[in-house]
Amino acid sequence: MIHLDTSFLVDLLRESARTQPGPATAFLDKIEGEELRIGVHVVCEILAGAELARAPSLERQRVRRLCADLHIVYPNERFPVVYARLLAAQEKARQRIATMDLLIATAAMIDEAALVTRNVKDFSRVAGLEVRVY
Repeated sequence: MIHLDTSFLVDLLRESARTQPGPATAFLDKIEGEELRIGVHVVCEILAGAELARAPSLERQRVRRLCADLHIVYPNERFPVVYARLLAAQEKARQRIATMDLLIATAAMIDEAALVTRNVKDFSRVAGLEVRVY
């Protein structure tokens, strides 16, 4: 099982718009058959980006089509406990990352899944999170 980060989905949307495969598309081809998931916080970030686009309505449609093929993970009763543990560990190490990134990492950790991202710098600070680059 693999969780996809916002950076991956943005790259996938850009590659699709250019009709030119790139690193994100190549990564998908390489992991064919794996179960792909995204946390609801990834959906929030990517939809926020759509709202900032020149044509928000068109971009929202593209995002909805992309997300329709993915399993969206919503927080459950384990989420607050895992999030709190990860945040406390970061505070103690004085290596805190952005709140949304920690929420995305928490969803992957609960599923015991790797997180595919371009943002290795921040996500590598989350202890126990398997980070994959594409």
